Amino acid sequence: RFAIREGGRTVGSGVVSKIIK
Repeated sequence: RFAIREGGRTVGSGVVSKIIK
């Protein structure tokens, strides 16, 4: 999850935001 946010938050910004929230 951290890797996705730090290495491709643009690709999965919605997914990352959902995971963070």
